[in-house]
Amino acid sequence: MDIILASTSPYRRKLLERLQIDFRCIAPQTDESPRPEEAPDALAQRLAIAKASETATRHPGSVVIGSDQVASVDGHILGKPGGFESAAKQLRACSAREVQFFTAVSLVCLHADHERVHVEPFSVVFRELNEAEIANYLHRDQPYDCAGSFKVERLGIALFERLAGNDPTSLEGLPLIALTSLLREIGVDALAG
Repeated sequence: MDIILASTSPYRRKLLERLQIDFRCIAPQTDESPRPEEAPDALAQRLAIAKASETATRHPGSVVIGSDQVASVDGHILGKPGGFESAAKQLRACSAREVQFFTAVSLVCLHADHERVHVEPFSVVFRELNEAEIANYLHRDQPYDCAGSFKVERLGIALFERLAGNDPTSLEGLPLIALTSLLREIGVDALAG
């Protein structure tokens, strides 16, 4: 079975490799712009479906996985910062606050007329951060391509007071617990020999 991860994210690729299944990565051709007044969870779901569906259209005989993550604080969406100044601004906004993450995963298999999507919520409570801590963290981890401006799998874990959610891999960018269930529905079992 040809499995495609519709993503160029090295984080998602590394997460999917944990399942020890054969797959390849293909860049989706999807506009990721949010719609006016679109809720963070709805945005994540729409983009995960769009990435998987668009890629499946180009590869109709494949099983395609799409995913997207949206972070928000007080309903304001936090995008990928792209550089130090934007990341520092995001971390200041998150200091001593709760940030919500919605990570969606979609599985599309056109030849089997199969489409599923799951959105995994996760919340992070940041500890109070001072300017020196923010600068030191950003210079060391350089999370400029990460929504929320941190890498939880690295030094970013030191930014938090607590985490709350059912699937820690969703915070890294791909909810593997939900994905393994979606894959089993189409006959792909990571635990099978």
